[in-house]
Amino acid sequence: MTQTLTLELNDQFFAALHQQAQSIGIPPENLVVKLLEQNFAQMFKLLPNDAEKESRISKFERHFGEIDLGIGMNLDNESIDADLAKEYASNHEDE
Repeated sequence: MTQTLTLELNDQFFAALHQQAQSIGIPPENLVVKLLEQNFAQMFKLLPNDAEKESRISKFERHFGEIDLGIGMNLDNESIDADLAKEYASNHEDE
């Protein structure tokens, strides 16, 4: 797949680019593509491919699971709010 990118260059930069492209016998737009590919080649090597992404996701998901604390825990908002209200109201004198 390819995409089109339109650039606006100042006259001095375009003249230098055009001259360089002409000296090696390619159109200026091809020179720009080659320069971008060269400059971004290292960055592209750092980006994970689909297999690496899947591997990373799989390694991360291995950490998923559950824990049994041995006591019942309600994690719905109403239960949490009730527990917080109970704790805020407590003066903790019995501790």
